[in-house]
Amino acid sequence: MNDSARTPATASADERVVERLVPVWLEEAAGYDARAAGRARQEWERRRLSPDTARELADWVTARVTDTGFNEDEGPAPDGPVRVSVADKAAVHRWLAAHGHDV
Repeated sequence: MNDSARTPATASADERVVERLVPVWLEEAAGYDARAAGRARQEWERRRLSPDTARELADWVTARVTDTGFNEDEGPAPDGPVRVSVADKAAVHRWLAAHGHDV
């Protein structure tokens, strides 16, 4: 999807989703690699994610989808600090694509 196909309302809705989820992602990432998380935080503050950081965010949000419609035997348990819906994942992927990332 290119920027011209997106309405301003969609763009701002996507931004709100990203702003809600990125701090959770950065906090989780810091528990694994504080230095990499620090670099990602600096990139996020400038809203200029490197390709590797963008891929990490895209992968993280995909892995954290909790609203799948599966029952607890079939899908991930929603025990994380935030709920991530399929729509949230799509919003993050759209936001990344709108910022020039191939996700």
